[in-house]
Amino acid sequence: MSLQWTAVATFLYAEVFAVLLLCIPFISPKRWQKIFKSRLVELVLIYGNTFFVVLIIILVLLVIDAVREIRKYDDVTEKVNLQNNPGAMEHFHMKLFRAQRNLYIGAAEDGGKLDVGSAEVKLEENKSLKNDLKKLKDELANTKKKLEKAENEALAMHKQSEGLTKEYDRLLEEHAKLQASVRGPSDKKEE
Repeated sequence: MSLQWTAVATFLYAEVFAVLLLCIPFISPKRWQKIFKSRLVELVLIYGNTFFVVLIIILVLLVIDAVREIRKYDDVTEKVNLQNNPGAMEHFHMKLFRAQRNLYIGAAEDGGKLDVGSAEVKLEENKSLKNDLKKLKDELANTKKKLEKAENEALAMHKQSEGLTKEYDRLLEEHAKLQASVRGPSDKKEE
């Protein structure tokens, strides 16, 4: 196995190991929370998107290389008569097998089948999801504006109600004073 495919296989094994590690039941949720809040995980999250894009580009290049290898060994059978040399035939089958295996590994890592139709469907789904995301972001922005406006109106109404309450209290006190002044002399006359 060449160095590049050894690296891809190692990445696949590491990915399987990481998923199995996440499934271990005797690690407490508090410990997982500490791990996920660590600086290393934050660093991975910061550079994760870039790493993912670079990894996808590398895997696409490896898939293209595997397709090229398969075509190369398919063409050899037509050009060279391998029936007279059994060692060459075994060597050819070994190379063809490796090329097909590498194509399978690369295609499986890219997300499954190496099918142009499904790739176009996924591309359309991606575009529609991006459009939906844009619509949802616009809706969210509009909702935030409406919420801010409603909060401002509620704050203004609250201030207005406080002002009205103070004014009501002041008028109530003034009314009480006026009633006291009006009742005061009449109460004295009755005595």
